Amino acid sequence: MRVVHHPDHRGHDPRFFLVRGKPATRSAEQPQRADLLLDAVRGMGLEPLLPPDYGAATRAAVHDARYLAFLESAWRRWHALPDAGDEVVANVHPAGPVVAYPEAIVAQAGLHMADTACPIGEHTWRAACAAANAATHAAQLVIDGERAAYALCRPPGHHAYADRAGGFCYLNNSAIAAQHLRRCHERVAVVDVDVHHGNGTQGIFWRRRDVLTVSLHADPSQYYPFFAGYEQERGEGDGEGFNLNVPLPVGTDDARYLDALEPALARVRGFAPGALVVALGLDAYAGDPLKGMAITTAGFGRIGAALGRLGLPTVLVQEGGYLAPELGENLAAALRGFMGAA
Repeated sequence: MRVVHHPDHRGHDPRFFLVRGKPATRSAEQPQRADLLLDAVRGMGLEPLLPPDYGAATRAAVHDARYLAFLESAWRRWHALPDAGDEVVANVHPAGPVVAYPEAIVAQAGLHMADTACPIGEHTWRAACAAANAATHAAQLVIDGERAAYALCRPPGHHAYADRAGGFCYLNNSAIAAQHLRRCHERVAVVDVDVHHGNGTQGIFWRRRDVLTVSLHADPSQYYPFFAGYEQERGEGDGEGFNLNVPLPVGTDDARYLDALEPALARVRGFAPGALVVALGLDAYAGDPLKGMAITTAGFGRIGAALGRLGLPTVLVQEGGYLAPELGENLAAALRGFMGAA
């Protein structure tokens, strides 16, 4: 398995994080996450490759042009305001249909940022582009003949819609990888095993039948992102029936998760994709700070093995998984399980 990563992620070090009305000391999405994950892959004898710059086209293939322009310019424009905070944090959101695109940066932030968990700092755009390049290069490696490649992306991406950031995410790395794979494959599947529903990925492919989106996640009636991830969401138009959500109770353990995973993977087999993207969140871990599920390190190995048994050319894209001592062990278990199923 090849590994792709870019050190530019370190420039993105978000500080603002609002939890139940209280500002936290700092965001859970810290640069040290990548350090633990890098140590893990190197401990497996896998040395990361540096991705080339794939340019704006790969981002524009799944994201709205005005949104991309906003992300690129937001911090500079925000800091032109009098007495601005260090990071772009939206404080007003549209309450109904948007009939005209606003010019003010404060208004654009409210339009393009779903929540307060995606502050934009001076180097956020550069880090997000580096993560998108890593996902794209992993997809290109698979196109070029690798059975699998792991993109160690930070910041993560699966909550980013075509035109909106949210939940620590700015550019949707998993969607970008899937779209890149579509260059060579008629059908691509995305399986999201993050503890949170992959709402941005679902939204991007909502009306498409060439990309099957599958997400197993904590029940959104009780857990972020709250407003998406329900069983009845199946896609619309040409995409109807090509979106599968499997909400699970908060606190789900290995056995219950694996029981739900097998029928979800049967749907992937029935779709017969040419390639697979795994949105590899590790935040379903029992010891993760966000405490949504109770998956063990051994459980991640079994999840990885189940995904590996699909036998598809696969891009594994890092999503969540936060600062717990076992974070690197959980990644190693998932990757070893995947590779051992070959």
